[in-house]
Amino acid sequence: MASHDMKSAEKTYGGFISMLKWAIPVIAIATLIVIALIAE
Repeated sequence: MASHDMKSAEKTYGGFISMLKWAIPVIAIATLIVIALIAE
């Protein structure tokens, strides 16, 4: 079995969650802008 490097995994997961915290609002704003443009 391969040994798991937990510190590396936690760092990767932490970076992913941090990126997700920024990505979701940006995607939501972009979606609202597109919907507003289509609705005009």
